[in-house]
Amino acid sequence: MTNFLRNKNHVNEPVWHVQITMLGAIILQLLLPDRFVIGSRFLLVIVEAILLLALSFTTPRERIFKSLTRRINMLLLIALSGLTNCYSLVVVANKLLQSGSGANGRDLILSAVNIYLTNIIIFGLFYWEMDGGGPGERRSAPKHAKDFLFPQNQNEDYRHPDWQPTFIDYLYVSSTNAMAFSPTDTLPLSRRAKLLMLFQSSISLVAIALVAARAVNILH
Repeated sequence: MTNFLRNKNHVNEPVWHVQITMLGAIILQLLLPDRFVIGSRFLLVIVEAILLLALSFTTPRERIFKSLTRRINMLLLIALSGLTNCYSLVVVANKLLQSGSGANGRDLILSAVNIYLTNIIIFGLFYWEMDGGGPGERRSAPKHAKDFLFPQNQNEDYRHPDWQPTFIDYLYVSSTNAMAFSPTDTLPLSRRAKLLMLFQSSISLVAIALVAARAVNILH
């Protein structure tokens, strides 16, 4: 029984939690008004859904692996979703900055919240895929190759011997960074992690501080 539990802890990190969360981002994109979406929303959603489904087949079953196919699969999904979300943010902000814009304030507020939540999911995926080479290489990566320092790594007394960060940990990092506009309990170590967190905070700041605030003024 002990061996079974030990082996269970050593299996590869599952992708179903990533797929469910990303499915939430796709639903959020479907809820955006047509004028805030680039091109055909249904073509975009179909491509994202295919990439999301393909993740189950491109991800090796081994605990430690290196797969170029899977890496391309994930980066395409992140890039497509991220660029689409940034486009939506630019359009929403532009509507608010236009002099005498007659845009619907309620739609702008809901769109800003939509973009903000989607941003959290996308950067959570980005951090998860980037840190230590991604889920396949992270377990064997040396400490100097890691991009984030989690609390469990700072206090070894409270760390489970087999603990490794999963997508949920990176989604939490993304959420706290979007809310606090800065790192909280998990610290960025690499320059690329710091730049990504800075970029995410900037997007969140625009979506909440500028877009939402101006939309409230429109309602008045």
